[in-house]
Amino acid sequence: MSDEWSQWLDFDRANVDAVPESPGVCVIHASMKILYIGASQNIRQELQSRLSGQCTARAKRFRYIVTPAFETIKEQQVKEYVSKHGKLPPCMEQNAI
Repeated sequence: MSDEWSQWLDFDRANVDAVPESPGVCVIHASMKILYIGASQNIRQELQSRLSGQCTARAKRFRYIVTPAFETIKEQQVKEYVSKHGKLPPCMEQNAI
């Protein structure tokens, strides 16, 4: 397993289908604004579900990291985002899900 983030990739079916079916974390953005930070035992499935998500379907790019510590990494990413922006990413707020 890798502990390095992927490059930013276009958020489309082909790139998402190339993501390993492994535990990991993903960050999804549009116009360089983070929309969603997700984590799952199967990061490919998480990203596939976001392709058709009401809020995340407008996303343009994503990156991911394969890691068994996906819950901890997601928590760190969310904390960093909240400390910088004062709120959750738009697609993680209650009304956006």
